[in-house]
Amino acid sequence: MVYRTIAESPADWWRSAVIYQVYPRSFADADGDGVGDLPGITSRLDSLADLGVDAIWLSPFYRSPQHDAGYDVADFCDVDPLFGTLDDFDALCDSAHALGMRVVVDIVPNHTSSDHAWFQAALSAAPGSPERARYIFREGKGPDGALPPNDWQSVFGGPAWTRVTEPDGSPGQWYLHLFDITQPDLDWTQEQVRADLDDVLRFWLARGVDGFRVDVAHGLVKAPGLPDYTAEERAGAAIGDPATSSPYFAQDGVHEIWRRWHKVVAAHGPDRILVAEAWVQPLTRMALWVRPDEMQQAFNFAFLMTGWDVDEMRDIIDDSMSAFGDVGAPSTWVLSNHDVVRHATRLSLTAPNPQGHGVGPGFPGLPEVQHGVRRARAATLLMLALPGGAYLYQGEELGLPEVIDIPDSARQDPSWFRSNGERHGRDGCRVPIPWESDSPAYGFNTTGVTWLPQPSDWAPFARDAQRGHDGSTLELYRSALRLRAEHGLGTGTFAWSDSPAGTLAFDNGPVRVVTNVSGAPLPFTALDGEVLLASAPLDQDVPADTTVWLRCAR
Repeated sequence: MVYRTIAESPADWWRSAVIYQVYPRSFADADGDGVGDLPGITSRLDSLADLGVDAIWLSPFYRSPQHDAGYDVADFCDVDPLFGTLDDFDALCDSAHALGMRVVVDIVPNHTSSDHAWFQAALSAAPGSPERARYIFREGKGPDGALPPNDWQSVFGGPAWTRVTEPDGSPGQWYLHLFDITQPDLDWTQEQVRADLDDVLRFWLARGVDGFRVDVAHGLVKAPGLPDYTAEERAGAAIGDPATSSPYFAQDGVHEIWRRWHKVVAAHGPDRILVAEAWVQPLTRMALWVRPDEMQQAFNFAFLMTGWDVDEMRDIIDDSMSAFGDVGAPSTWVLSNHDVVRHATRLSLTAPNPQGHGVGPGFPGLPEVQHGVRRARAATLLMLALPGGAYLYQGEELGLPEVIDIPDSARQDPSWFRSNGERHGRDGCRVPIPWESDSPAYGFNTTGVTWLPQPSDWAPFARDAQRGHDGSTLELYRSALRLRAEHGLGTGTFAWSDSPAGTLAFDNGPVRVVTNVSGAPLPFTALDGEVLLASAPLDQDVPADTTVWLRCAR
């Protein structure tokens, strides 16, 4: 297949790109079965071009039993019938390119589905066989091997090991699954695993994709001997203490893999990219993923997790510029995605954000919706004015808050089940998004069926209720992306400017950005320049929870 180029787009387009995450299950549903699909995405691409994004990133659409919403892949080189066909993917890719948008797809190299042919072959084969060597199988401890090989815990809750029954019916070895029981970890010390995933990359590159967002890019390599991981060590690793680093995350050996992938991707063109999902602290360590011979970008989760606090925000912006700049990479900026509480809710929580656990009914400190949206608009306008790449998560341009009141019977995140309901999980940010205020399922489809229930009060958030309406969140995003491009903010020169307590101010090329985080109302007399855009209505001053862009008067 011939790669479809995008005219007048430089090889380093990613350094300043705004990339929009599409979560296929919840974007648009063409066949009306309640789950979004590839034809649905294609039918709505013109809306993303109208928004002004440079690329889309698709969460997994591969063949999968969907135990973890597609992150449990049963075939890396095919489309799950739930989402369509390979022809549907080609049509989507062609349409996006014709609209001037690039296409980045998810790749999940840490694990497969337990339904994958590789794992089924491993279960049928004997211990020590090449089939089992693809995965991390180990003998158990204790009498008759009845105890797990070590004390590792799953990210989704519960033990990270499951014992298999051998073909002869006897209790057998244990396999590692850092996530759900249906997601066995691959053994990346094996050349057959590395070669097979090289081929997966080449398959999608040949179909025209412009890059890969790499799931769990801090994983794959485990410490030799698979040592135990005490609670004290886990606590130290959580705050970035290198002396207590995780034995299964951020091991140095992952960088050899990414240097290999860099060569595979570069062979298909200098404009193809790798994006790391690497939950790594501190930022100086995360920056190792984006050295010149590894990945092009890494999600800046430290920025995402920063609270609405002026000192924290200033520090994380400085640290990000420094850490990524030291390795010659651009900073990336992101506020929401499919794994975290939407920032229209998260930034206004008055209780600590329970990352990974989600929020639900009865969670203390939930914000009033409009307060959360106001703060989110201010945060977004700040983020989009920073030089580097930026990521948007579907629905944030509509101001969508986290959905809190999902019935227990409707929840689908595996962490809900593995924690016996103690964690609400990530369903609240994955609810199908609204397109039309007066249509079944708000225009997500024509049947009104949705895989997660939509709130009954979402009509004002629908795209058609906001398009063309001054002051709407959608129009704020459209204006911000237009001005960002016009003034070259993605590749601009950043410099802090003095500002009163509780506020942030900086210059990026010809634009001055002022964010009143928590300070007193800032009089217009303190501003210097013509107002280009504001996240909230302005009267005689800039109130708290407001960001303003100005054309510098100098």
